[in-house]
Amino acid sequence: MALRAGEHSQEAANGLKEKVLTLDSMNPYVRRVEYAVRGPIVQRALELEQELRQGVKKPFTEVIRANIGDAQAMGQIPITFPRQVLALCVHPDLLNSPDFPDDAKRRAERILQACGGHSLGAYSISAGVQMIREDVARYIERRDGGIPADPNNIFLSTGASDAIVTVLKLLVTGEGRTRTGVLIPIPQYPLYSAALAEFNAVQVDYYLDEERAWALDVAELRRALRQARDHCRPRALCVINPGNPTGQVQTRECIEDVIRFAFEEKLFLLADEVYQDNVYAESSQFHSFKKVLTEMGPPYAAQQELASFHSISKGYMGECGFRGGYVEVVNMDAAVKQQMQKLRSVRLCPPTPGQVLLDVAVSPPAPSDPSFPRFQAERRAVLAELAAKAKLTEQVFNEAPGIRCNPVQGAMYSFPRVQLPPRAVQRAQELGLAPDMFFCLRLLEETGICVVPGSGFGQREGTYHFRMTILPPMEKLRPLLEKLSQFHVKFTREYS
Repeated sequence: MALRAGEHSQEAANGLKEKVLTLDSMNPYVRRVEYAVRGPIVQRALELEQELRQGVKKPFTEVIRANIGDAQAMGQIPITFPRQVLALCVHPDLLNSPDFPDDAKRRAERILQACGGHSLGAYSISAGVQMIREDVARYIERRDGGIPADPNNIFLSTGASDAIVTVLKLLVTGEGRTRTGVLIPIPQYPLYSAALAEFNAVQVDYYLDEERAWALDVAELRRALRQARDHCRPRALCVINPGNPTGQVQTRECIEDVIRFAFEEKLFLLADEVYQDNVYAESSQFHSFKKVLTEMGPPYAAQQELASFHSISKGYMGECGFRGGYVEVVNMDAAVKQQMQKLRSVRLCPPTPGQVLLDVAVSPPAPSDPSFPRFQAERRAVLAELAAKAKLTEQVFNEAPGIRCNPVQGAMYSFPRVQLPPRAVQRAQELGLAPDMFFCLRLLEETGICVVPGSGFGQREGTYHFRMTILPPMEKLRPLLEKLSQFHVKFTREYS
């Protein structure tokens, strides 16, 4: 806690040196940063886990952390081929082992040849290993039906988050009414609100339409932009597709409308596309902003500025801890791109193990490779199970009175809306808590289920939600969903 003037005097009288850094003297913008995904409710979950280990009796035997999209922490088995390649790169003596397939050895040798000193322990160039950037460019070309991608426009990063923060840092400028404003979707992934708070930029909320399965409406973008111009200078628009925490997948028509809007209003576009492999609804399809922008032709294709982000943490890989990702910039001013390169160089380079896994993600085994059948089977199994979990989550929640869940078209989360009785809302206010935080804390204390309140992501006034990942194993997911639904009934009865 911060030391006040009297306490400073007392410390001086006691012969103690006053702290240079206190809550009062630290960067005030850092104090404004909040990150709900790892916020106070998760801290309480950690305490409960510790209490269980110490033998403290609880109404549950384990804490289920459904708060974060951490696939392997929830039991997902790593895909074999990427881990084989990584093991060979980390310990090249294994290249002589008969336990590894030849295509994994060839891939590891190719990557090591591109590394300084032929070792993963060497720094790479700041933008990432050149060969891996070239592989990423080829992946983007294949994904987008042959539309060219330039490796010099691709920067590897420490997960997608690092690249997103870098681009936001380039955009932020001004003071007072000239401060940079960034339009972000509500509900949003709290990386955006946290980064904007840290940079003292202006968060400009635009609301997704819950009644239309969290659709993005350009009329709502116009409303948000018009109001924001009274107090800041909006310069950028962020779109998360597929959505986090909302799980929607944008249509091509919607993406075209967004690009036209950004072009007309002179906004830099940030396309957060880290869940592009996670599309489950039969009527949904992922369209990259880069592809749609290019196919729209002039004037958009040659002028609209865009940064699109991808990561190895999601998709079918779930390799969160290795922190691999990239950003591709399109139509960025050449001088600004040099400044971006300078910013990247301050961080030296992204982690090389993450770069290795990214390389495998963007160039998996070919049909002629010995590892192809196993790789394909593992990939399909992961995505098929996620699709089944998405459907089950929507189904069970919508059978529960007082809970309503839109279709989980993609990504890894549901964002159900819950009805909370007025007395529960009143009790939460008495405790100084958001009503959905009160609900989620009670849920955690009584069932061991850890989810994140919707207030941490943003929501329309008077509505209450929570975000829950669909990642728990199927044998745990159905009981979890049913227990959560039953708790809501009990909670509603208690406060009715």
